[in-house]
Parts: sequence; C-alpha cells; structure tokens
Amino acid sequence: MPVSPMNRRAFVKKSAVTGAAVAAAGTVAAAPAEAAERGPAKPPKKNRTWTFSILGTTDLHSHVFDWDYYKDAAYSDSKGNSVGVARVATLIKQQRAAKGEEHVLLVDAGDIIQGTSLAYYFARVQPITDKGAPKHPMAVAMNHMRYDAAALGNHEFNYGIEVLRKFESQCRFPLLAANALDAKTLKPAFQPYTVKRICVPDAPDIKVGILGLTNPGIALWDKDNVSGKMVFPGLVEQAKKYVPRLRALGCDVVFLTDHSGLDGSSSYGDELPYVENASNLVAEQVPGIDAILVGHTHVEVPSYTVKNAETGEDVLLSEPYCWGYRLSVFDFELELVRGQWKVTSKTAQTLNPNTVEEDPEIKRLLEADHELVVKYVNTPVGTCTEDLSAAESCWKDVPIMDFIHQVQMDTVKAGLSTADAALPLISVAAPFSRTADIPAGSVTIKDIAGLYIYDNTLYGKKLTGAQLKDYLEYAAKYYYRVPAGTKVDTATLTNANSFWDYMYDTAAGVSYDIDIAQAEGSRIKNLSWNGTPVADDQVFVVAVNNYRANGGSGYPHIAAADIAYSSTNEIRQLMIDYVTAKGALDPKDFAVTNWRLTQDGTPVFS
Repeated sequence: MPVSPMNRRAFVKKSAVTGAAVAAAGTVAAAPAEAAERGPAKPPKKNRTWTFSILGTTDLHSHVFDWDYYKDAAYSDSKGNSVGVARVATLIKQQRAAKGEEHVLLVDAGDIIQGTSLAYYFARVQPITDKGAPKHPMAVAMNHMRYDAAALGNHEFNYGIEVLRKFESQCRFPLLAANALDAKTLKPAFQPYTVKRICVPDAPDIKVGILGLTNPGIALWDKDNVSGKMVFPGLVEQAKKYVPRLRALGCDVVFLTDHSGLDGSSSYGDELPYVENASNLVAEQVPGIDAILVGHTHVEVPSYTVKNAETGEDVLLSEPYCWGYRLSVFDFELELVRGQWKVTSKTAQTLNPNTVEEDPEIKRLLEADHELVVKYVNTPVGTCTEDLSAAESCWKDVPIMDFIHQVQMDTVKAGLSTADAALPLISVAAPFSRTADIPAGSVTIKDIAGLYIYDNTLYGKKLTGAQLKDYLEYAAKYYYRVPAGTKVDTATLTNANSFWDYMYDTAAGVSYDIDIAQAEGSRIKNLSWNGTPVADDQVFVVAVNNYRANGGSGYPHIAAADIAYSSTNEIRQLMIDYVTAKGALDPKDFAVTNWRLTQDGTPVFS
C-alpha cells in the first residue's frame, strides 16, 4: 500500500532513529576482544580542498607600454602610477609562478582597442583591416599573456564593427557580450560565455563559467556604428538568463566580467531603459553569482561585497582602475562535498605593477609597433603663434578651446544646405584634458591629439533658443554653488554632481554668463547672439560631437533634435587637417566664444 508523503517522512525519520539505536546497541554488546581486534577508531576523512585565482584587468585602452604618447615621454603622474600591460604581464607571471599555472585564470572587463595614439594608428592610419596589415598590438600582447576571456567595452565599437570583428579574429580568447544581440534575430552577436576547467588530480575538474556583459550605453554612444545592426539590453536582464544556464551546465563557480560600474548610476539619464553602471544590481538581483570583475568607471575598488537579495549569499566584486594601473586578484577556496565542488571562501585585492619591470617578451614583440607610432605622433603639421594651454579651460574662456570650436563650425558650415546655412551657427565642446598644451612654434600630431583625446565624429543639430538655454543650464551644473562674497577656489569649483570634465560643454558663437552664486537651473544670464538677446523660438545649428548628439551625458533636447549635418570624419583629424591647410595656428583667427563665470553679475575672473 503506498505511503503518503507525510507518512514517508515520518517513516524515514523513525527508521533513522531506530537504526541508530540498533547500531549503538551493537557497539555496547561487542566483546572486548572483538573491539581490540578492530583497533583504534580512525579519524573522520576530510573533504578534498582546492584553491585557484582569477586575475582581472579592465579599461586598458591600448596602453601596452609605460608611455605617454601625448607627451612623448615615459608616463608619470602625481600618484606614482605606471601604465601598460607590459608591466601587468610581469605581475601575472609572478602570480602563476607562486600559485601554479593550473591554478590561475586571466580575464579582462573591456575597453581594449581605443584610447591611445597606438590604438588610433592601428584603426585609422594603418588599419588592422587592411590586407597584409600587422595584428593589433593589444591582440599580440593579450595572446602572449594567455587571457582566458575578455568582455567587450563600449569603446570597442568606436571604430566600427569591421575593426572590432578583425580584432576578435586575432585574439586567441573569446570576446564575451551576453547583452550584445543581433538587431534582427535578437540572438547573441558575440559569444555570451565560456566555461574553463581547472584540473584537480584524482578529483572532478572545477568548472568555472565566465559570463561577459557589456554596456547598454553603446546604443547611444556609438549609434552611428551599431544602429540597425545590434541592440544592447540590460545587464540584469541578460544575467538572469545566462547565470542559470551556467549552473545547469554544472559550473561550480560563476564569474562575471562586466563593463559596467557598481553604483547603479547612468550618465545618460532616461535616454535608455537600462542602467549604465549596473554591476551592483546584477550582484543583488541575480542569484548564483560568485564574483564580478567590474570595469568602465576608471576607479580602484580592491574588494566590495554585495548580498544577493534572494539567496543571502555574498557576491564579491573588484575593479582594477584602468590603463593597467592595477591588477585585481580573486582568490577562491573550494571543498569537494559529495562529489560536488563548493566555494568555501573568496577574497579580492588589487596589486600595483609600478614596482616591476616590463615583460621583455612583450617589449620584443611590440617595440617596432611602438616606435612606428612615436614617429607618427611627432610628425609636424604646422606652427602656432603662441603657447595655447588648457590648464584653465574648465573655468575660463581660453583660446585653445576656441580652436576646437572654430574647426567644428568651419566644417559644419561647409556641409550645410542652402536653407540651413541661413541659420545662426554655434558650437559646443568639452575641455577633455586640462594638461593639453599646443606650444608656440612647431605643432605636431601629438599636440593636437592631446587636446582632443576621443575619436568623436561631428554633427550639426538644430536647437531653438529656449532649448539652447536649457542645454547650457544643464552644463552649468558642473559648478558648485559659490555665494556672492565668497572667494572662488578653482580646486573645489568644478565636477559637482559627478559631472566630469568630458561632460561639460561650453558654447561658441553666442555670449553668456554663468552665475555660480545662483541655484542650478537659474545660472545662465545674458545669453545673446550677434549682440542681441537670444529669442526662445530662434533656431540655431549647433556643431556638436556624435557622443553628445546621440545622448551622451544626458543633455536635454540634443538627441532628438533635427540633423542638419553629419560626417564620419573624426574631429581630431579635422583639427590636424585645419592646421596643415593653414600652416599656422593664430588665435586671432578663432571664433570668439565670450562666456564667463560671475557671482551675482560680478565677473569671477578678470
């Protein structure tokens, strides 16, 4: 007669108790001679344990060597950092030697093929897509370092999908992106995950599932390259799909590499329905994750723990800064319990490579490529009548910014239709680098590249006067409020609201004041064009880079604005061409921007 589930549980419980009692009775009844024959009781057998590590880099941005191409000198900063995978490679060798080759995996969290003159050279000057062209230096370096996987970063898409696919083909490790999907089929456009096996003698292999997630912001920032080709759903949404799959495949450890920060913020406001910096949300909302290598935000987070809301388990996160400044080290200890490996402890830390030498083999492999780029960036393109510095560009109207504005306005003006050419033309641009300087005398490619460090292209978009004022008010939140009568300290004036320099636009072609004594949203004063106050319904053509034009940094109105001009030419190259054609840079030739900071109408700087 079948036993009901309730009765079965009672039966099993009762049987267990009865069996234990019988065993105990048998032990008591055993004869002394029999017990002596068996000998002393053996200690209980300990479960098998094993350790392994996952090493992580992120946001390398094509820094191979400890070199600054903009300064044509060894890299240096006030904190004593070094850059480049050549030094990191030495740390990795040390980790493998100390722990054993079979105990170490190596993973990256994206932004690999953009960011230095080396990257630009092999994407645009001597592209890796050309027949017979050499391999990308980052593919050569990372293959030598024996990476196991890398997530795609948003900057992987800057040079177009063809360049990215070529780089992918040169790598001996997978580029992962579970949330980069084909726009038509919605199937993965890249490999979502990989499973690595760690061999343990006389025990089952440890299966490590590595899931890669990229940034949803690609849909905005590289709209021109991916629109209609790929879509980028959220990290949480895709992790919920793939983490259970990795567990179903028998993975003992699930490790994520996310090109996404860990504070839950988004720089693009509500332009997208998915969070930009979502690694903390993934850890909290998706059960089954052991650890996450974090990227994208260029900060150092040696170790950070998030508790999963469903399981209560801790998820370990680490972000190793950028450019090869640091190496994240995740250490795992596992125990074999009834034939299944279980994680019993996990820790993370970051290591600094600034005390080790560069890997000699990477130097041997890539020294020629490096020298080729050094020669390229030192190519003279013209002269300059005076030194142009960007040191004060974040709080003063300076001529070096006028250079950017002039090139943008000249280029857009030449490409406008007859009707749009009748509209007033202005330009907006950000001070990307406070250390940029174009010297008096000879001007080289590196001088211009150091001023315009991103591979942006150019748009002309139409805004009304009212929309332009909103745009400039949004930019003005970059400044902390400083009441009238209070001394302004430039060291504490900028970057309010986590609004970084690359997010802050100034405008040329109009005149205006930014009153930092006023509350945000009420700071733009005396906005005028050609000496006349700007009317709300007045229409302007605004020269703007593609990042901002497509919604980058969340500026109002610009993403939805009508397009009057667009080009695939990079602004940096347009600036180089401008100097080459002119022969000489002279601030007298630049558009006058005429903006200033005030406190209750009184100019802050003379």
